[in-house]
Amino acid sequence: MLALATVGFAVNFWAWALLSPLGPRFKDSLGLSAFEQSLLVAVPVVVGSLGRIPVGALTDRFGGRVMFPLVSAVTIVPVLFLGLAGHDSLAALLAGGFFLGVGGTAFAVGVPLVSAWFPPERRGLAIGIFGVGMGGTAISALTTVKLVDAYGMADPFLITAAALAVFAVVSALLLRDAPGRTVPTEPLARRLGATLRLGVTWQASALYAVAFGGYVAFSVYLPTYLKTGYGLEQADAANRMAGFVLLAVAMRPVGGWLSDRVGPVRVLGGSLALVLTGALVQSLTPSLAPVGTIAFLAMAAALGAGSGAVFALVAQLAPANKVGSVTGVVGAAGGLGGFLPPLVMGALYGVYGSYAIGLLLLAAVAAAALAFTSTGVRHAVARRQVPARTAQSH
Repeated sequence: MLALATVGFAVNFWAWALLSPLGPRFKDSLGLSAFEQSLLVAVPVVVGSLGRIPVGALTDRFGGRVMFPLVSAVTIVPVLFLGLAGHDSLAALLAGGFFLGVGGTAFAVGVPLVSAWFPPERRGLAIGIFGVGMGGTAISALTTVKLVDAYGMADPFLITAAALAVFAVVSALLLRDAPGRTVPTEPLARRLGATLRLGVTWQASALYAVAFGGYVAFSVYLPTYLKTGYGLEQADAANRMAGFVLLAVAMRPVGGWLSDRVGPVRVLGGSLALVLTGALVQSLTPSLAPVGTIAFLAMAAALGAGSGAVFALVAQLAPANKVGSVTGVVGAAGGLGGFLPPLVMGALYGVYGSYAIGLLLLAAVAAAALAFTSTGVRHAVARRQVPARTAQSH
């Protein structure tokens, strides 16, 4: 079930990220401003993020066995629209991108599905492995531009639609929810209200907005940043973004595994300190070889590990029948954390001709999150005295 969910997450995220590598191409072909290009790649992010809230709650109610095939099948529609008809104007791209956001909600289906199959002391690693599916964005980065250059605009969209269709059928036939899954009976609105009253919901949301939000922001904006700030070719910039994504993806299960061993608070603290350092270094716009590359890869590793640690925290502290709802809200916060930075970076570059201020803002946010982790979150975890955490400390 973990392997199947991870594949489904990757395929849906592959679809979700299709517009990002093509952002510079659309900017040139449609004459878009820097802000319009940023908006184009950000719209699927914000829709996929906010959509996680109802999708997570629906997964608590109906289970991943129903929701995973459904989300995958629905995502096929905007993928086909964008590939076949919706890429000739900004309005059509924004409309297609809006519905493409459905693919981003797959995250809120997979976390409760996977979490229910594992005991608390192994959930950090299990959900970290599931999180490898966010590497679907790397598939998009590595293949989309090359396929468009070789075969035309429709090709990557048709291939992705076929992959979504195959997964929807396979998951409908093979996917199962964990035995003894707790099915909530309260109405959706009441369950969401109860979820929003949980302390872990807000603590994890704030941290995920920085950790996963930073990952999403870089994964959608890095090609533009490298092309504009360093003059790289589009394909080279996309390849470097893929390297960033792959390292972050590889570190996500490491962050979950470390959280099972030493606790998520320590992992988050170390990750945020590394992001703070990397952002400060990169704000000076050093040469890419080697300082800039090292700074970006360090931030990639830290953001991946930190993302894994946040959901180790959720898996340990959230009530079993509310994991989907909590995941939905936290996942939304993470995606929204990735929505704003590309817009800010584009706007600041348009005004100042530099990305330095945007990176300094990232450093300031990482510093604030580090302080919050070291105080409020640490104290909240200590007060709860979760049995699983107590067992780990021994």
